[in-house]
Amino acid sequence: MNQDTLRGQWMQLKGTIRKQWGKLTDDDLDRIEGETEQLVGTIQERYGVARDEAQRQVDAWAPRTDR
Repeated sequence: MNQDTLRGQWMQLKGTIRKQWGKLTDDDLDRIEGETEQLVGTIQERYGVARDEAQRQVDAWAPRTDR
């Protein structure tokens, strides 16, 4: 999923993001607004994982949302 797709479908994807990363708050999602880097950084912060791990999680999640 590219950045434009994420931004364009942000409202629809917020629910699946909350299912995947339940520690993210509505305020987090409002602040992220479809920006991949913001999503990765917030996952890193909330879950205490390295940036590479957060990016891997987002990359693994993103293709499933295209189905």
